[in-house]
Amino acid sequence: MATAGKDEKAKKEGPKELNFSWEGKNKQGKVVRGEMKAASEAAAGAALRRQGISVTKLKKQKTGGGGSVTDKDITLFSRQLATMVKSGVPLLQSFDIVGKGTSNPALAKLLFSIKSEVETGASLATAFRKYPMHFDALFCNLVEAGEQAGILDTLLDRLATYKEKIQAIKSKIKSALTYPIAILIIAFIITAVIMIFVVPAFKGVFASFGGELPAPTLIVIAISDYFTANWYLIFGGIYLVFVGISQAFKRSRALQIAKDKYALKLPVFGDMLTKSSIARWTRTLSTMFAAGVPLVDALDSVGGAAGNYVYEMGTKKIQSEVSTGSSLTVSMENSGLFPPMVTQMVAIGEESGQLDSMLGKTADFYEAEVDEAVEALSSLMEPMIMVFLGGLIGGLVVAMYLPIFKLGSVVG
Repeated sequence: MATAGKDEKAKKEGPKELNFSWEGKNKQGKVVRGEMKAASEAAAGAALRRQGISVTKLKKQKTGGGGSVTDKDITLFSRQLATMVKSGVPLLQSFDIVGKGTSNPALAKLLFSIKSEVETGASLATAFRKYPMHFDALFCNLVEAGEQAGILDTLLDRLATYKEKIQAIKSKIKSALTYPIAILIIAFIITAVIMIFVVPAFKGVFASFGGELPAPTLIVIAISDYFTANWYLIFGGIYLVFVGISQAFKRSRALQIAKDKYALKLPVFGDMLTKSSIARWTRTLSTMFAAGVPLVDALDSVGGAAGNYVYEMGTKKIQSEVSTGSSLTVSMENSGLFPPMVTQMVAIGEESGQLDSMLGKTADFYEAEVDEAVEALSSLMEPMIMVFLGGLIGGLVVAMYLPIFKLGSVVG
């Protein structure tokens, strides 16, 4: 029964496609080469012959690792493709150049797969839509709009600029959040090393002194004894808690929603995250609207691009109100998610017919605000971290040297 189920599934999915690299001559006698997907070597050869290519080499490629495709890779690819198409380089040749020039095998494989789709007659937007993990609805919609309007080069350039700005703001937020976490991890490791290796050595010295040890020293020694006896439980427990929380957030939508809501209310980070969400929201809507995408359709992609559940749900309400005839300004005011400055800029844009321009200026302003918030946070965190580390390490050192000072005063 299990085998029959697998066979049924295989029939529905169709034959498994393999990757082939090929070389041959086109109708003009020019040597051409590339990569494509096909169910077998015979199918690959037949597909190439239908394209008028006389195949001289056809080789199945090995499948395997080679890293993964990151958002940064897609951003760089977007800029490279936009530059080459704008310079007049043929689309298929652009994919060849970028694919062969990248140092990431996974990205090269992805690009050659997309190129193969386009070679067999699929539109560029259709080819991108087959890889939703790397190309979201916004990316595909803009490419499709460019193909239909005959301005693919312009929209690819706009899309590349959009990806670069969103990537930059994500990187700044990530660095601001990563810095204190990294310091806390380093502080914990240093403290653990002192507790497990350094304090026991002092404990042996203190045992030869005789007499009563100061209270801070006794506390540190007690903590050290616990660390030494249970270090594997401590490290193992921290690892399990970290993995458990990570998996819980990945699998539980409710936890993700709670995290997004609470994050916007954090004392220092909340304001920065709010400004980041507004910057991404306005930048996305500006890019979509400038590309000629209708406002109601554009709002489909905007909520998810903001990167926060609160703004995603707020955008759905805005979209619902706009679709029933309400203005974008009134809908945004009703959501309660945008400061008066943002809604005023949108109102001016709607009245003047320059909504994309006003949204772009708003995004520029809030991106600059995020830059300043990250710098302010860094300047605030550095002295706080120095005080924390100094107090932690200094406290341990003083606690361990107190008996030595006491012994010195007795001898004196």
